[in-house]
Amino acid sequence: MIIDKLKWRYATKKFDAAKVLTADQLQVLKEAFNLTALSYGLQTLKMMVVSDPSIKAQLVEYSYGQKQVVDASHLLVLCVQNTIDDKDVDQHFETIKSIRHTPDSILEPFKNQLHQSIEQMPTDKKLSWATNQAYIALGNLMTVCAVEGIDSCPMEGFIPEKYDAVLGLDKLNLKSVLLLPVGYRADDDMFAELKKVRKPLKDTVIEL
Repeated sequence: MIIDKLKWRYATKKFDAAKVLTADQLQVLKEAFNLTALSYGLQTLKMMVVSDPSIKAQLVEYSYGQKQVVDASHLLVLCVQNTIDDKDVDQHFETIKSIRHTPDSILEPFKNQLHQSIEQMPTDKKLSWATNQAYIALGNLMTVCAVEGIDSCPMEGFIPEKYDAVLGLDKLNLKSVLLLPVGYRADDDMFAELKKVRKPLKDTVIEL
């Protein structure tokens, strides 16, 4: 039952550095990221998968010493584009045409509307909008991890500018916004056995 899986999930504080995800497990996470529901279907996100131990070790300093970054099997870095413009819109609709074979006569009105929305959006709002999409992807990945029996730890506590420099993201027109170390919990992670703390449903769900 998925609820049992979500109760099993917690923000893993200590990973077993000796345990590594299989190629199949990693592929599931890549596919899940790519299948995340995003605004307009416009994919302005990228996910960098970091497995190189030396690179992960460099990043600990810029993660305020959080060892999950280096001990996890893989470090998923969610990134947004520094620029979002007409080219992204055009590419999106070309992808729609290639997959669905939808005629231009049907696509053009929506395409023009999206062009207008993107053109009128200030740069700072574009970044905020894209970052919100990254949070959707993060939530999706965490749920998939739970279902697949993979431990994870969502992280906002890092220095994006330093990450961008180490990973060369600036050269790819990308900016790091969120982290998700994934792997397997260590046997001595005391947080693994703690009961999940949540309000009762009656205090969080409103029914009309």
